[in-house]
Amino acid sequence: MHDVAAAAGVSRGTVSRVLNGGYVSATARAAIEAAIAQVGYVPNTAARNLVTQRSQAVGFLVLEPHSLLLEDPNIGAIMLGANAVLSDADYQMVNLVIDSARDTERITKYLSGGFVDGAVIVSARAHDPITQLVADLGLPATFVGHPPDLEQGIPFVGIDNVGSARAITERLAGTGRRRIGMIAAAVDRDSGADRLTGFRQALGDRFDPDLVAEVAFYHYADGMDGMRALLQREPGIDGVFAASDAVAAGAMQALREAGRAVPADVGIVGFDDSPWAQRTAPALSTVHQPAKEIGARAADLVLRQLAGKSVETAGVFLPTPSSGAPPPDRAGPDPPSLARRPWPDVDQGLPRRSRAYGRAWISFPRPFALDRRRSP
Repeated sequence: MHDVAAAAGVSRGTVSRVLNGGYVSATARAAIEAAIAQVGYVPNTAARNLVTQRSQAVGFLVLEPHSLLLEDPNIGAIMLGANAVLSDADYQMVNLVIDSARDTERITKYLSGGFVDGAVIVSARAHDPITQLVADLGLPATFVGHPPDLEQGIPFVGIDNVGSARAITERLAGTGRRRIGMIAAAVDRDSGADRLTGFRQALGDRFDPDLVAEVAFYHYADGMDGMRALLQREPGIDGVFAASDAVAAGAMQALREAGRAVPADVGIVGFDDSPWAQRTAPALSTVHQPAKEIGARAADLVLRQLAGKSVETAGVFLPTPSSGAPPPDRAGPDPPSLARRPWPDVDQGLPRRSRAYGRAWISFPRPFALDRRRSP
């Protein structure tokens, strides 16, 4: 700091004020910033934290198995979005995965020790001690989604899972499928529970609880297990809504093993528009979830709280733009993202437009159920 002050021609106190965000004249600030670059000065973060009582770190809490952290592209995209915003604000993001009672105990001590200034919380479950701890500590935080049982005024960012699930289920039902089931994953979290609710709403009186196979996680393997369970309960099942693309991919593998063709025998739709949707054959029809944007918005809300600014605690819902076909009276210009989505050389009988269902936008890269032998 002495070298910076000497090079800038100011006192060490003036340099300290700049480093700690205090007020100095624009001329002095410019001189100090030039001197910092000239001498290659790196602030002592530990010393600065003692003064500011800030760690300059934000926790990224994932309440999922470690294996899902690597398998689920959405978590990675949320992480990238959050990290980009925090890095721009000179905050370090600390990844914390809670997968066991030991993890809970360790991270409880870590959060209580003041090692992070705030938190982005992903996949919160009902009655989870970590989410309650965050509320009790008064830690500036944002949920990705929202825990079903916690009402502590903590903001959350997400999408309309109910409306999105309802929309894509209605699209599947509209192709003439008669026996439609669902592989419902993670129903102890808001995303899983809300997608099941949307599925039930779409089918109305046609909803059959025996055609819902509940699985624990958004895992490929869980999709295989769920599909096998549905086939055992109802061999004549001809439509399936899978709670995520990974689950849908696993379900398609189980159908292949059972000698059932997709989409000729069973139509499948997924959720997320993740890379899993492009790995399947045929390509999966799905709901796009703007995961990176969700992470960025969640991190921004944490930073706003740290800056003492007001935030919306009722929840922030982001739109989910993708491609599809609108009713004639709702056709509009394609979202910019569609320019990067080549349409397949097949006759879907659908115009090249986007279909918006409130906050739900659906992606139909392939015809999943246009079997003209079936009556609608």
